[in-house]
Amino acid sequence: MKGGKSKSVTKNAKLSVNEKPTKKAGKKSGKAAKDPNKPKRPASAFFVFMEEFRVQYKKEHPKNKSVAAVGKAGGDKWKSLSEAEKRPYVDKAEKRKAEYEKNMKAYNKRQAEGPKDDDEAESEKSLSEVNDDEEDDDEGSEDEDDDE
Repeated sequence: MKGGKSKSVTKNAKLSVNEKPTKKAGKKSGKAAKDPNKPKRPASAFFVFMEEFRVQYKKEHPKNKSVAAVGKAGGDKWKSLSEAEKRPYVDKAEKRKAEYEKNMKAYNKRQAEGPKDDDEAESEKSLSEVNDDEEDDDEGSEDEDDDE
């Protein structure tokens, strides 16, 4: 091949033009980190209905694997229900909402008090696990001293 470009060089050149820049792991996005301890928002009456409807639908249609089909059937059924038929689901949703608001008040109160000191903060490890880790570290340092 006199003076011609190889096919592999041409393919790589085309790919590099179409590549999108990736985000670096070290960069922060504009959003603040979510607190895992914050209470989750309650489900609406429709979603309370869908919890029960999914179970029924799967019993009636065991071979159906489509999530969209279940959602569409649930939406159609919800629209066809009268206000009286929707009432139990609305009541459950209101009860969940009241519970959520109570939990949020408690959560906000804890946030206003501020974080605990590092010494008092709860750890994922129990005290025995922490002590076991310290003993393991001590044993490793003794072995190193024997070699010297």
